[in-house]
Amino acid sequence: MNAAPGGRHSWRGRGGRPGPTARPDGARAVSEGLAWPLGVTPDRDGANVAVWAPDAAAVELCLFGDEPGEERVALPYRDGGIWHAHVEGVGPGDRYGLRAYGEYDPHQGKRFNHHKLLIDPYARGLDAPVRFDPLMPGAAAGPGGELALEADGSAALDTRDSASVVPKGMVQGPAPGEDPAANRPHHAMADLVIYEAHVKGISAAHPDVPEELRGTYAGMAHPAVVNHLVGLGVTAVELLPIQAFLDDAHLVSAGLSNYWGYQPIAWCAPEPRYAHRDADAEVRHLVHTLHAAGIEVILDVVYNHSAEGDERGPMLGPRGLHNAGYYRLLDEGHHYINDTGTGNTLAVERPMVLRLVLDSLRHWVQRYGVDGFRFDLAAAVGRTRRGFNPHGAFFQAIRQDPVLAGVKLIAEPWDIGPGGYQLGHFPHPWSEWNDRFRDGVRRVWRGEPLGNMDFGSLLLGSSELFDHGGRGPTSSLNFITAHDGFTLADLVSYAGKHNEANGEENRDGHDENYSDNLGVEGPTDDPDILENRGRRARGLLAILLLAQGVPMLLGGDELGNSQGGNNNAYAQDNEIGWLDWAGADTELTDTVRRLIALRRSHPVLRQRVFLHGGERADGRRDVVWRRPDGVEPSAEDWHSPRSVAGSVQLLGAAGDPVGEELDDELVLLLAVGPDVAIALPEGAWRVELDTARPQLRDVVVTGEYEALGQSVVVLAPAAP
Repeated sequence: MNAAPGGRHSWRGRGGRPGPTARPDGARAVSEGLAWPLGVTPDRDGANVAVWAPDAAAVELCLFGDEPGEERVALPYRDGGIWHAHVEGVGPGDRYGLRAYGEYDPHQGKRFNHHKLLIDPYARGLDAPVRFDPLMPGAAAGPGGELALEADGSAALDTRDSASVVPKGMVQGPAPGEDPAANRPHHAMADLVIYEAHVKGISAAHPDVPEELRGTYAGMAHPAVVNHLVGLGVTAVELLPIQAFLDDAHLVSAGLSNYWGYQPIAWCAPEPRYAHRDADAEVRHLVHTLHAAGIEVILDVVYNHSAEGDERGPMLGPRGLHNAGYYRLLDEGHHYINDTGTGNTLAVERPMVLRLVLDSLRHWVQRYGVDGFRFDLAAAVGRTRRGFNPHGAFFQAIRQDPVLAGVKLIAEPWDIGPGGYQLGHFPHPWSEWNDRFRDGVRRVWRGEPLGNMDFGSLLLGSSELFDHGGRGPTSSLNFITAHDGFTLADLVSYAGKHNEANGEENRDGHDENYSDNLGVEGPTDDPDILENRGRRARGLLAILLLAQGVPMLLGGDELGNSQGGNNNAYAQDNEIGWLDWAGADTELTDTVRRLIALRRSHPVLRQRVFLHGGERADGRRDVVWRRPDGVEPSAEDWHSPRSVAGSVQLLGAAGDPVGEELDDELVLLLAVGPDVAIALPEGAWRVELDTARPQLRDVVVTGEYEALGQSVVVLAPAAP
């Protein structure tokens, strides 16, 4: 190997850069073009190409046709750190990659390797899914898979060409057909009921979806799926990642795949594995179809890291273009800061990486019409050199952007870095996944005192976390279950996780799930256990959909969907990870439908300001808690082991003009423990829903109500 001192390698020292391969009819015309927009942008005569690679010595556009080999076109013009040119004859549908030349000095964070074909970070489409191959890493591996090292300890350069195993970017033209941005439902945040779904898993086993469409974007857009969502009453779907991602090396070696998709490599490209024929057209059609049904689309997006992992990982794009610019490095650039647990952390605080994030978000909003984003490990995206900063460049940029200013913004408010747990610290108008709601409600339902879990606060939107900086109850995105963890059916059927199918000897996934099998681990035919499981599941769903804030339902929970106790099904692209439509629990589905309808018809459940028990203009308080005997609880009552039942009376918020005018009132009876008689407020009350007696309808009660254990009862004033 032609090594320079310090482990450096230069393309000039390796025989020079090969020139562009001429076409049979002559070389392409190349002119200056523009340094913006980044990526490959076609026009009438060809395409403008712009690539950020400030430390590179040269950058090439590599074009691929039907015949083997590639045509390399140098980008000879440079504007600051952007290499650019206008290239004749390049148009929509053409397949391409990039090669970057420069120093290879891992000790200084420089990892150029022109032997590796790179995916344009701005590629708008890929011609195939990205699946790890041993040809992809830029550093050579030894016989045991370890890094091959030079005499100075630096990783040796891998000179094998990777073009044969790297998917190609696809040049994207103007969007044809229906405009999914034109028929947005424009729901208020308080009116959202979010359904978290996997775009493949929702239809992969649906008997009414044609077999050739199952597991595709077109399969999710099928009337059998859309009508189910409409029938439930959900107003938004949150899709697990559909930005193009990688199947990791350890999954490929185990014969598995990256089902969840949290390993992005092309932030503007729809994942091609979910396409029936054309990913771009089918994503647009899916969003347009959901919009027409009154359902918004929120994408789970990953800007905290890339699929390139640590120094042993594949060289697929950012690492080969500007390793020290795209990533946060340490040890003088030799290693990667790993605040994400995936091997690297993107440096979103830097202008050009922030530009990629914003350009990508705008692309999904404008071309695909999406209505919002859920940011994976959002604390990492909000980090600066001094740690997480809610007033940092990322938050300021997204807040003032005219395209993004109106979209829904949802944070997963943590990462694994120092000070990474930031629940409650994001700025208005962000909503945050509230894991304290998840864990607190689960623990209360297992029998812990209401006060120990601040249950009253959880039900009213977690004001102690979010009531600051002009934030309201919609800051709390409430969930009992999500893709990461047990399904609802498994939460009430398993005391421990069962992740053996993942091939990690059950070491992966959360160990503490606050779950309960209610007598038998896993499936059972015992009618008493099944009754108790069903009652608890319905009660948990009631708390989720009756609480202040924004509720998120895990797709399939309304069906009673199980993953066999697997609480980390990230690699289970099979019956474990797909929704089981054939075994649907219709009674549970009907309960969810009724709960969502209740939420929609009663605005006291969707308030824009917090309820603190304040006095309204009519002299009544906006929220009143009572023990089962009708007496308001003391602080000691809240923390008593017996505090597993009571009632809460809800009115419009005091001091809020909208709340003061609400002609709406509800009483919720909570019987988390055993059967209990609960005293009712004065007057006659109509039973809207009793989760322990789902068939009970339109019964009027007075005085007290015999609530069955593990249930929630909703009462509205009876008509005079």
